Amino acid sequence: MPQQLDAALAEVRALLLDPGLTRAVAAGRRRGQLPAVVRAELRPIALRSGARLQIVTDDGARPYTRNVAPGPEADAAVDALLAEPFGNWHVETASTTLQLRVTKRGEAQLHRVAAQREATAVGTHDRLREHLLDPGDPLFAAIGGSAAKRRQVDAFLRALAATLPAELTGPLRVVDLGCGNAYLTFAAYRYLTGRGVDVELVGVDVREDQRRRNTALAERLGYADRVRFVAGTILEAAVEPAPDLVLALHACDTATDEALARAVRWGARWVLAAPCCHHDLAAQLRTTPAPGPYDMVVRQGILRERFADVLTDALRAALLRLHGYRVEVVEFVDSEHTPRNLLLRARHTGTAPTGRQRDDYRTLLGDWQITPRLQTLLDSP
Repeated sequence: MPQQLDAALAEVRALLLDPGLTRAVAAGRRRGQLPAVVRAELRPIALRSGARLQIVTDDGARPYTRNVAPGPEADAAVDALLAEPFGNWHVETASTTLQLRVTKRGEAQLHRVAAQREATAVGTHDRLREHLLDPGDPLFAAIGGSAAKRRQVDAFLRALAATLPAELTGPLRVVDLGCGNAYLTFAAYRYLTGRGVDVELVGVDVREDQRRRNTALAERLGYADRVRFVAGTILEAAVEPAPDLVLALHACDTATDEALARAVRWGARWVLAAPCCHHDLAAQLRTTPAPGPYDMVVRQGILRERFADVLTDALRAALLRLHGYRVEVVEFVDSEHTPRNLLLRARHTGTAPTGRQRDDYRTLLGDWQITPRLQTLLDSP
């Protein structure tokens, strides 16, 4: 076991001193050991005096930055960090990403991802795009899925990576609501464990046959002790204990509202939901008069449908803010891959809403004479 870990650390060392290094983070701790610092981040920088390796360490009280010159000084600094009993290393270079996790037994788990070259959408130049999970990963041979679905999952994982703190190691309880064939469920588990996170993941789908299929697949992949599936509705499926992270990829219409409502009731720390179709408010807009001059916005059917999409997600974001979440609405994948490319990304802060936020929300509902499904769910006992 020590030899295996030494070999893995030697591979990390080579990448840390590689001219193509872009960023590296060390965090967490090994069982029964405590590093001198809680986190270390390395990245190359250019100074007037020449290229340097910047090392930022944090002892839990404040960060400390130093810039070391290539050669013996950088070698010594890197060796000192590698000697610390960090539980996780995440190293990115221009050509690869390496993730090292040291298990409770002291075993080294390495996961490598090669960068993929793709054409940009706006020209003939090439760029390197790094997949968080290699499209050739054996996982995809097991779970299947079209190329488009894999792109969506990879884009969702990028949003997840941007949401979770870099030093997170776990334990992390995750639920995927409306998981279907569980492409995202398995990919999220593979990605998070590759980052060194101790994960327990539950997939929820209303169909019992999906539960059986996904459970059998988890057993074949060797994940059954950490990934399980339950059959039930998003609102009522048994998930214990409450999750830290809630995922919902393209839950149709008000199923997204159900996922968000359940996340709020759980007090989940993070929520990522990519809505699908938006029928509920569109139907309400057809039967209620538009306020003032805004009739021209919803008079035409196609404009009303598009406006309903925007209004629905705006109100979802507003309601999450009223319940103590910081919310971003972002595109998580290019529209050429799917027209349903918006993502609600929320982090619980516990911040109380302002009076202005409450008033603006109530005014918007009153002007348009609508009742969002999410509000109804959150108001119900």
